[in-house]
Amino acid sequence: MAQEKMYYLTVTTTYRNFEHKEGKMEDWLALEKEYLEKVIKKNEFILGYNVLNHYYTAHNGEIIFVHVYESWDAIEKAWNKNEELAKAAWPDEKARKAYYEKRSKYYKPRHSDEIYVTYGDRKRMAKAPDKPMVYYVRKSIFDTPKDGTDKEFNDLSKQLFDNVTMKNDVVKAYYAYNHAWGSNNMEFVEVFVVDNLGDIENAWKKDDELFKAKWKDEKGREEFDKKMGKYFTGQHGDFIYQSVPELYKQVVPK
Repeated sequence: MAQEKMYYLTVTTTYRNFEHKEGKMEDWLALEKEYLEKVIKKNEFILGYNVLNHYYTAHNGEIIFVHVYESWDAIEKAWNKNEELAKAAWPDEKARKAYYEKRSKYYKPRHSDEIYVTYGDRKRMAKAPDKPMVYYVRKSIFDTPKDGTDKEFNDLSKQLFDNVTMKNDVVKAYYAYNHAWGSNNMEFVEVFVVDNLGDIENAWKKDDELFKAKWKDEKGREEFDKKMGKYFTGQHGDFIYQSVPELYKQVVPK
């Protein structure tokens, strides 16, 4: 199998403005859909787009905006193209400013940005979802074992992906990312997409079943876990989000 193409992602964490009392979810969605149709979908430098709402995270106001790009250079090109498309969509400067002001009322002024690069193989959704999907995000921290090599880690990851993740029909999509720019250069992010909250536990049960089917004896499983485990500190964080299917642009592999 040919090696998967690498993509860059910008992940922007924003926070809902609960003080905007007159703001309604349907109005927020309409504003974001308008921007998606008039700008994001017409921007050839933005290959994919996704919006995730808080489900089980530390802040109930979190909204995550994910943009996918073909290269690092495409990130800046996309920003410039967004400005160009916005001016075409709202030619009148006063109307454009009014739209942005109306949209910005739904968010707190603070936000944070991270840039990631895709790692390894990925399991894609067959088609754009027509319902909210549950995104379980696991953020692990790399260790630096003296006897570790990139080749060994890549080989172990490939075995796990081919024999467990790819065969797990509960997991509808899987993506892994390495740090490219942001707060923690040792961060390794994995995203598991399932139909509903209960399927997170069902996915782990299926993983265990598939893992035992591949590595049938306990000694073999322990050896694999030991080899893989040395590449991580053991510390990780768990985050659960729910997607907004109306705000989605699917990556079409070239």
